[in-house]
Amino acid sequence: MKISDSSLQSHTGSKVSWGLLLVLCGAIFLEGIDVSMMGVALPSIRADLGMSTSALSWVVSAYVLGYGGFMLLGGRAADLFGRRRMFLVWLFVFLVFSGLGGFATEGWVLIVARFVTGVAAAFMTPAGLSIITTSFPEGPQRNKALLVYAGTAAAGFSLGLVTGGLLTSVDWRWVFFAPVVLALVILLAAIRLIPGSGRQERSSHGFDIAGAVSVTGAMLLLVSAVVNAPDVEWGITIGTLAAGLVFLAAFIIIERRSASPLMRLGLLRSGPLVRANLGAILLAGSFFGFQFVAVLYLQELRGWSALETGLALLAVGIDAILAPTLTPRLVSRFGNIRVIFGGLCLAAVSYALFLPVGLDWSYAAMFPTMILTGIAFALTYGPLTIAATDGIAEEEQGIAGGLLSTSIQFGAALGLSLVTAVSIIATGADGSPQTMLEGFRTALFIPVAAAVLGAAITATGLRKRNVLQNIK
Repeated sequence: MKISDSSLQSHTGSKVSWGLLLVLCGAIFLEGIDVSMMGVALPSIRADLGMSTSALSWVVSAYVLGYGGFMLLGGRAADLFGRRRMFLVWLFVFLVFSGLGGFATEGWVLIVARFVTGVAAAFMTPAGLSIITTSFPEGPQRNKALLVYAGTAAAGFSLGLVTGGLLTSVDWRWVFFAPVVLALVILLAAIRLIPGSGRQERSSHGFDIAGAVSVTGAMLLLVSAVVNAPDVEWGITIGTLAAGLVFLAAFIIIERRSASPLMRLGLLRSGPLVRANLGAILLAGSFFGFQFVAVLYLQELRGWSALETGLALLAVGIDAILAPTLTPRLVSRFGNIRVIFGGLCLAAVSYALFLPVGLDWSYAAMFPTMILTGIAFALTYGPLTIAATDGIAEEEQGIAGGLLSTSIQFGAALGLSLVTAVSIIATGADGSPQTMLEGFRTALFIPVAAAVLGAAITATGLRKRNVLQNIK
């Protein structure tokens, strides 16, 4: 017998609910570890498959393009066609195409496999997040569940850096095969532990095909413009951005006239939701931009191995410990907005501490940035997840989760593109170590600026909250 999504809440506080959370945390851990392992394995992939630098970048870009391009569609599909169904189907697709990537003997096969894997993650992730937000009642229990979920995602990314180095030292193909094994275990557990979910009532009015096509086209074009900006002429980038904005405008017009819109535009009138998504864009942009610069500095300038680089970044994984332990207490005492603001301020400080990086820096000099970055991420990522879904109706939790995940992916792509472009411009044609170092230092201003801007946007929520308290 199938259980509706709304009845999932009856399991709250039971062993079933926390077993369900464990399965969903396993899925987001899988997504995090898959992304981070890939970054460490890229040099080995290029050497084995003979890929050019531009082709190699598409191994990463194809995943981001699929993920960011289809995320809103994935979130709405979970609301309309059943969260359990979408989660299981796309987890299976993720499993299959991750395995296909491991068997690739040509670069284009690997790129296609990564694109489809990204699409699978775009449908799977918002479905998993919306299952959590509809399984736990709004308040302390949901906040705790979301913080555990966010901490697990961060742990997957952090541990993936080390795991990727270990697996790559054996054979880079294990970077693809290991997620297949983990995904199979999660799939079998999910079939047993995730209750059936009937189709949502609004789906009876039909699926907004025009809205789905326009928003997916807009996301694909916008993300593509950002991802490819460092490698193409400015005219192509501007043209792609303009086309993306045209699709986005068409989407808005369609949604205003649709009887059953893909995304109710009224959602964007929520100040906390908008601030949370802007914060997510800037957090992801700063974090992934810094990580990209740090990896290039350690491997290309200092000559560290993939494993040594992963171990150096392992300190960032402190967020996996703090997110489910310290962060809930801080949120309970100070509220989401203050914790997010503090986390973004700390992120700005941590990146700024890396600005004077030198050719002979010891790890002791780098460690403060690594540990503070992990603490900042722990204070920010989970509370942003709560803020982006708090107060949203159950039938729109999927689209809210999809919007947040889209913001994170778009922010990551934007941060990577900006630091890459700035580094290339600052370095110029001179490939000397000192010039490369200056390029990295200049690029590091991007993460610092993004974190400061995120803190400033969050501060507007602090002011509004203080005004409301004074009125009361």
